[in-house]
Amino acid sequence: MQSINITVINPLFMGVLLGTAAVCIFLAIFSLSRWHQPDAVYLLVGSLLYLIGTIGVTIVCNVPLNDALATVEPSSTNGANLWVSYLKNWTFWNHIRTITALAAATSFTIALLISE
Repeated sequence: MQSINITVINPLFMGVLLGTAAVCIFLAIFSLSRWHQPDAVYLLVGSLLYLIGTIGVTIVCNVPLNDALATVEPSSTNGANLWVSYLKNWTFWNHIRTITALAAATSFTIALLISE
């Protein structure tokens, strides 16, 4: 997992992750400017789900867990103990990120369908 956490920090991954966040910020503001349209609420909800549930959870929960894991020697007793806790907590928060990302995608899909 330590090597995955290092490998994932690359321009392509970060561009997609943060680029999507930038689009969501735009869509949230855009939805507020056209609140009277039927798709506006779905754009806002989808944007907030992604920004809070995916980006927010990543920054507040998963990154600190990854940082803690990066400081231990994997084959040490401390590393083994941390891994047990890490795996439980990281998996929980990753499930939250996955669920909110899917909910955001669903909300954006509904917005597209009703805007036609």
